[in-house]
Amino acid sequence: MKFMILLKADKHSEAGEMPSEQLLKDMGNFNEELIKAGVMVGGDGLHPSSRGARVHFGKDGVRVTDGPFAETKELLAGFWIWQVKSKEEAIDWVKRVPMPMSGGEAEIEIRQIFEMEDFGDAMTPELRAQEERQRASLAG
Repeated sequence: MKFMILLKADKHSEAGEMPSEQLLKDMGNFNEELIKAGVMVGGDGLHPSSRGARVHFGKDGVRVTDGPFAETKELLAGFWIWQVKSKEEAIDWVKRVPMPMSGGEAEIEIRQIFEMEDFGDAMTPELRAQEERQRASLAG
């Protein structure tokens, strides 16, 4: 099972404050543990929303809004993608994350990633072959 681990933004990450040297060291050590355990597939931190944009699709066409965005609690500061056996295993790993960055409170969301089998009959042999070609190309 794959899960995306979503690190929620806060006023510090949205202000562009960088983590301390100690937190970078702790996070690097944690990432090494994840890699050695065969859990970590990928992950990165995100720049503040002030450097981003949102694209809205509606009846009147496409609208682009540049950041920053007001609701900090709904924004992301980073993510991991983990391959684990269960949601419970993902939770166990998240409990070990060296947090919070800001010295205050933090929130991390865990979301399972869809796999081809989850789509049932809608994933036709042709669509499955296309998906496999795309994944092979990305792994390249």
